[in-house]
Amino acid sequence: MVKKKELNPKVQWAKFIAVLVLYLLFLYWVESWWGLFVIPFIFDVYITKKIKWQWWKESEKPVKFVMSWIDALVFALVAVYFINQFFFQNYVIPSSSLEKSLLTGDYLFVSKVSYGPRIPQTPLTMPLTQHTLPVVECKSYVEWPHWDYRRVKGLGQVQLNDIVVFNYPAGDTICTSLKYQTEYYNLCYGYGYPSYPNMPNLDSLTAEKRLQVFSTLYEMGKNVLLTNPQEFGEIDTRPTDRRENYVKRCVGLPGQTLQIKDHIVYLDGKANKEPENVQYTYNLKLKRHFTEEEMEEWNITREELVSLNNNGYMPLTKRVVEELKKRPDLLESISFHYDREEWSLYPQNGNLHWTRDNYGPIWIPKKGESINLTLDNLPIYERCIRAYEENDLQVRDGKIFINGKETNKYTFKLDYYWMMGDNRHNSADSRYWGFVPEDHIVGKPIFIWWSSDPDRNGISGIRWNRIGKIVDNIK
Repeated sequence: MVKKKELNPKVQWAKFIAVLVLYLLFLYWVESWWGLFVIPFIFDVYITKKIKWQWWKESEKPVKFVMSWIDALVFALVAVYFINQFFFQNYVIPSSSLEKSLLTGDYLFVSKVSYGPRIPQTPLTMPLTQHTLPVVECKSYVEWPHWDYRRVKGLGQVQLNDIVVFNYPAGDTICTSLKYQTEYYNLCYGYGYPSYPNMPNLDSLTAEKRLQVFSTLYEMGKNVLLTNPQEFGEIDTRPTDRRENYVKRCVGLPGQTLQIKDHIVYLDGKANKEPENVQYTYNLKLKRHFTEEEMEEWNITREELVSLNNNGYMPLTKRVVEELKKRPDLLESISFHYDREEWSLYPQNGNLHWTRDNYGPIWIPKKGESINLTLDNLPIYERCIRAYEENDLQVRDGKIFINGKETNKYTFKLDYYWMMGDNRHNSADSRYWGFVPEDHIVGKPIFIWWSSDPDRNGISGIRWNRIGKIVDNIK
């Protein structure tokens, strides 16, 4: 009979000291000393061994076999949860909002250390899920306990023109039966319009009356959603860190005044540098169809072809527009496509007549700075004050009350950012749902570790030239 190998005490003490130092450094980093209660258990694992952590190793073969797999699975899940929460996370580009900078099918290595990881607000969640368990379609997290927002010190802060991963701000309220559970507020206003009797000319109303009309619209639309559960499902809410992950480019920082004039973004009156691969939509008439070679050369996707065939327009980069103009054999006519839609833009209750190409000016809130509140600008900052910073906001008799006190000023508790896609006419971004609070920031994409073209199958769909590409180099 072979004797069980005895562990060298010096080696065990060396391991314990190394693990203890790393663990204490981690606690110092996250500024949470509750973790000191774990140290006696770490000491037991390496030194005293009073607790039989792996009791199953002395059991019969069937139990030993099953428990060894359970032990490995639990360890893997805990490790993945820890790494994803504090260090890095995988993210796949699901849509074309950043084309042609980041492509649908790009897999990103997202660093949480770049801006500092958040202490989990809903700590009890299943690793590798965001908000829903696959197959069973139920919540993947437990809402209690819920901790207040706190961010650990990172390597830096969000910079202008950074590509950023963040939680979708308007994803706090959802219709559970919709495939894309993110359109609740637009749905409320959208269904409210046809339900409103004798809609007045909003431009002829005072600011107070407009707010009353929009409040009624919202409630009427909300009632439509609530009374049609078979179509919309239940109305549910999600905590900040369990909302959908989005990725956009930061085009406005806290304290800046942003305005879009003729589709160009201006910050404090100065035009912001556009991304090299920024796309806008153009009305397009062709003399013939694109060839496969032309589609590959200009990186035209099937989605963009569908838009061209159905609507007569498609998104194009400046480079492709210039090359098309040199091809009289292919191009019949081309013109910039302006969208005059107003009601779906943020703030939906503002009646500001902004469009996606002519928007603002709008001041981006900054932590510690105050703003004079009026009934005219209240729709812009209402969501920040009420939803993101959790104040009771009411308007009574033309006066603004915050937490029961009449006021005409507000000092912001958080920094906010303005996010937009590089595919400017095909991006649901801040123009549609407003500011991104700092507590929604997830992390910074570092590089593309894998990329596959959804329009092509197998090896031919792998974009080898994109694998390993540094995201910071995509300007």
